[in-house]
Parts: sequence; C-alpha cells; structure tokens
Amino acid sequence: GGGRTIAMVGPTAPQVALLLAATVLSPCFADESTHRYNEAEPIKLWANKIGPYHNPQETYNFFALPFCSDDDLSRVEHKWGGLGEVLEGNDLVNSGLDMSFKVDRIEPVTLCSIKLDSEKVATFEYAIRNHYWYQFYMDDLPIWGMVGEVTGDEPEEGEDGELAEPSAATASGGEALMYTHRRLSIAYNENRIIQVNLTSENPTSLTEGGELAFTYTVEWQPTTISFHKRFERYLDYDFFEHQIHWFSIFNSFMMVLFLVGIVVLILMRTLRRDYARYARDADGDDLDADLDESGWKQVHGDVFRVPPQPIAFCALVGTGTQLATLSLLAILTATLLTLYTGRGAVVTTCISCYLVTSVVGGYVSGSLYLQMGGRQWTRVLLYTASIFPAVVIGTMALLNTVAIGYRSMSAIPFGTIVITLLLWLLVAIPLTVAGTILGRNWGGVADYPCRVNAIPRLVPEKQWFARPPVLIMLGGVLPFGSIFIEMYFIFTSFWNYKFYYVYGFLLLVFLILSVVTVCVTIVVTYFLLNNEDYRWAWTSFLSGASTSIYVFAYSIYYFVLKTKMSGFFQTVFYFGYMGIFTFALGLMCGALGYLGCSAFVKRIYRNIKSD
Repeated sequence: GGGRTIAMVGPTAPQVALLLAATVLSPCFADESTHRYNEAEPIKLWANKIGPYHNPQETYNFFALPFCSDDDLSRVEHKWGGLGEVLEGNDLVNSGLDMSFKVDRIEPVTLCSIKLDSEKVATFEYAIRNHYWYQFYMDDLPIWGMVGEVTGDEPEEGEDGELAEPSAATASGGEALMYTHRRLSIAYNENRIIQVNLTSENPTSLTEGGELAFTYTVEWQPTTISFHKRFERYLDYDFFEHQIHWFSIFNSFMMVLFLVGIVVLILMRTLRRDYARYARDADGDDLDADLDESGWKQVHGDVFRVPPQPIAFCALVGTGTQLATLSLLAILTATLLTLYTGRGAVVTTCISCYLVTSVVGGYVSGSLYLQMGGRQWTRVLLYTASIFPAVVIGTMALLNTVAIGYRSMSAIPFGTIVITLLLWLLVAIPLTVAGTILGRNWGGVADYPCRVNAIPRLVPEKQWFARPPVLIMLGGVLPFGSIFIEMYFIFTSFWNYKFYYVYGFLLLVFLILSVVTVCVTIVVTYFLLNNEDYRWAWTSFLSGASTSIYVFAYSIYYFVLKTKMSGFFQTVFYFGYMGIFTFALGLMCGALGYLGCSAFVKRIYRNIKSD
C-alpha cells in the first residue's frame, strides 16, 4: 500500500514497548512465520486497534481516525488470525510504512499529508483528550503509541520505554497536540527481530485549514538478547512476583491446613463418639435409647432422598465438574506453553478445553441422574449441554449488539459466530451425548448405605443462623478469602494491559480453592444434618457456588475504585465479562462442594444400622 500509510502517533516521549508475540499464527508472507529475515527483505508493520487508554474493550479499527485522506478500508491488506485472535477483537491491517530488514532510514520519510477541516480537527481533538492510543505489531511483537498529548497533562515516562498510564480519564484543560512523527528503533540478533521501540515526536497543534504531514524514521541496532528471551521485557515481574503475591499463597495454604484439620476432627472425634453410642444403643434392649438420639443420625431415612428439580441439579453439577476440569486443563496447558505470547492463544486454549471436557459434563450428570433413578434422559442431556453456553451466548449477543452500535472492533464477525456455534453443535453436544451414555451405562448404581423412608420426615424449626440461606451465604466467605488476592492480579492483567504469566501461582490457587470449597461445604452440611435437616444436596451446591457472589461484589469494588473506565460501552463489557466469569466460577465451586459432600455423607452413614 503506497498511500495506505499509517499516520499514527506515538506514546508520549520515548514510550512504548513491544511485546514478544508467539508463533501461534499461520504463515502469511515474507518470513514472518519463521521469524527469520534476509538482508533488505521488506517488513510489514501491522496496525491493530485504537481506542481510549482507560477503556480496554472500546477499540476501533486503526483507520477509524482520519489519518490519511485516500484510505479505502476495503482495499487495505489484512492479516487474518485464528479463532481466538478474532474473538479477542484483533484485526491487523497493513500500516503502509515502507521498511526493510536492517535498512536504516535516518531522514524522515513522509507518509502523507492531510488537510484539516473542522470535522477532522474535532475527531483528532476528541481522541487526544480521551487518551486514545493504538497498537502495532511487527514480527508478532506488540508496540504501543499515544495519538497525541494535552499540554500540562503529560503522563510520566514509563520504565523501559513502556507506555505510561495517563492520569485522568479525559483531559479537559490545555491544548490538544497531535504527534506527527514516529521514530522506530529496532534491535536485531543475526537474522531475527528482537525488540521494537516506538517513540512519538513532534507534537503539532490542530488548526482548521492547516496541514498535517505524517513522517517516520527507522533505525536498526544489533543486540545480544536471544530470540527466546525477547518477550521478557513485556512481563511485569515487579507486579506479579511482589511479596504480597507470595504471602497471599502462604496465607491461603495455612487456611487449607486449618480447614482440613476441622474436617478431620469432625470425622474422627464426633463420628467415633456417635458411632460408639449408636452401636451400644442398638445392641442393648434399652427402649429409651431412641429418645436420646439427636442430630444427623435421626435423618438417616431421608438423607439420600432425591433432591427437588433433579434434572436441573444433575445438569448443574455436570456442567460445574466440566468447568473445573476445563480450568485445570487450561492452567496446565498455559503452565507448559508460553500462551501469553500469542494473540488469542488463551481464548483458543479455553475453547478447545471446553469442547474436550464436554464428555466429563455428560458423564457426571448422566451417572448422577442414574443414581437418582431418573428416566428423562433427553432433558438431562440438553440441560447439561446448554446451561453454560446459553448464558455465554445470551451475554455475548447483548455485548455484540452494543459493539456493532459503536462500530467497535470488539464486535464479533458473523462468520466467527457461525464457526463457534458449529463447534458447539458438532463437537460439544455429541461429546456430551457420549458422556451421558457412558454415565448411564457405567456410572454405577446408587450405593446408598441407608434406605429412604416412604414418607419424608418433617424438618424441625431452627434458629435463624442454622437455616440453609444463611449457611449458603456463609459458605462462600472462606473460599473467596482464599482467592481474592489472586483475583486482583487476574483482573489487573485482563483490564490493565498486563501479560498474565504466573500460571504456577494460578494452579496453586485453583487447588487451594478446590480444597477450601470442599472443606467448607462439608462443615456446612454437617451443621445442617446435625440440625435434623436432610436437604443437604442443594445446600451444599449453593454453599460452594455462593463464592461467586462475593467475587462479583469484589468486581464492582474493583471497577469503581481500581479502574478509570467510563462510558456505557466499557461498563456493559466489563460487567458482561464479569457476569460470565462469576457464573462459571459459581458452577465450578458448587459442583466441587456437592461432590465432596456426597462422599462425606455416604461415609458417615455407612456404619449406621438402619434396620
């Protein structure tokens, strides 16, 4: 593209770093697929997106700003990526900068000049006052730059040339100045590109009727940094490996020991005493023995009663188990591979893991439904296959409508929607069917240690703090306490342009959360049964799931106090994504809680003589 130039501006002063991006993408041209270049080989600088710094999801096509006059977006060269890259809202277009490997351009090269009319001045001024910034890619390395600056509102220089954070969401005072010169400084090691730095210079005032000439220079320098380490400059070690991060893991670990201790205490001491008394009473002829009985043994004839709404219950537990398996698989994959280096790699991994784990969801819901003696297999199967996708599809449809209304790049193209739905219909649903059939035939029969009475017993009135709703809300407090510091790191990397790479931490936190959830729900269930309330199935599921209520409440706190997001678009996207995330977390923790309690309840009733 000769006239297809990118007239973009750079970050204030020497800003901007580039990210080491991985080789997840399909080969396109030149040697970008192998990341090796010959001397003087042409190199393309790809423009990705542009938008307000404080609203990470509100992104537009780079040429949405009137950078060059003869732009026709239909003719511009695109670089198409995989499914994950498109779902993340990336669309790389050729910026039109003419560059070649190891060829310096010391004299400023003019890309184009544009005549400023009142509309262009207003557009540029709005972008500069809202701290618009843009992203380029060269050889899969990210580079960032600011469109312009407002006098008296210059952000501090970031470390290592990284983009510093603008202070306020919008800058009202001062004059808006447009950067018209971009200085690219590229480091190479033999035939590979290692670093790209972009410095935006020459702030120019915007006057109606004036002209803006966009220029750039390119300089190449050799470096000794190896190709495999080129991404490390994008990782914020100080942030992610702060001692608070280590301390929070240690803290959570102590909580796990404490909770496991409590559960072991219940199992050992209380149960042993109860069993001894129960056996003594059963052997003797003392007719008054039953009068003395209290607590969980009283409900042995009802404790294995099928819970209300068994179809929905089995589907929720199946879906939650599937999401727990998905999380474990995705975290392990991310730990072994450097997923953070590739555009869309994390999204692609999660979708692949979701499809593969559909078998797990089908198997768990099928075998559970078999144990409950159910007959409506089609409904269980459909519920299991569609509970989570229905929420995701519904939320994404709303977000997509907003994004299309704003003409944002966050809008998912129709073709991508069709591909995603086909994956669900042709891969996830058949695997769920296969899992349900496996569960139905090999899930094992109900091995309940006690018979279920024909007539349900009355649940006695209890004090307010022993009622299921209160226990359910209390059940989420400790699991949330074990993960909320990690939530801060995850939220910050997702909403604040950091690369999340500490998947080892995440794996530990996932395991800690699983153990804490199981232990807490066992304690809640024991408390419930001791109050002669046998409705433990839904209580244990909801008690685990209530963690997500606290996480969603924390996300509101994070939005209000930790971010500078503004506007309808970003607010809808923030709470839409957080809604999906907390729903998935709730299903996962609920399923873990129920499965742990199920094993516990079967264990404590095994020694009871219920004849």
